[in-house]
Amino acid sequence: MDFYQLAEARQSCRNFSSTKQPSTEQITACLEAARVAPSACNSQPWHFTVCRGDLARTVAKTTQGMGMNRFTDQVPCFAVVSEEAYSPAAAAGSKIKHQDFRSLDIGIAVAHFCLAAQEQGLATCILGWFAEKDLQKALRITNHIRVVIALGIAAEDDTHRPKKRKSLEDMADFR
Repeated sequence: MDFYQLAEARQSCRNFSSTKQPSTEQITACLEAARVAPSACNSQPWHFTVCRGDLARTVAKTTQGMGMNRFTDQVPCFAVVSEEAYSPAAAAGSKIKHQDFRSLDIGIAVAHFCLAAQEQGLATCILGWFAEKDLQKALRITNHIRVVIALGIAAEDDTHRPKKRKSLEDMADFR
């Protein structure tokens, strides 16, 4: 499919198949797409930790505080994205411009990952609600965790929902 069709097809899935799992090859294709994402000064300030099996169950629990994200119990795989250090050039630019380039760079890499997942026939849901300290402990990492991506195959009854978005006129203008 072309890029617009791919972007239109990608949606946040909250109903994953409990019997089907993404293959290592499919996950690797998603990681490759994230790997080639652009970043400030090519610093690539991200690390993806892929969690399956019992570790995925642990990750799911960290996303369910205050009754949120109950659907994650059925998610077979998660990609946890943590923040890496800037390259010296990106760190200098960030300080001079008072801009956190890492959050932008990670967002681009996550978008690449999720669009590649869609192309691979996989479903994703980007999660910002998680218990960071518990997740860091479970994964034995100290870096700041930016996002958790639920990854799997959509349940057969999960249908494509029409996107409800602002009109083009409300979100952009030409000057």
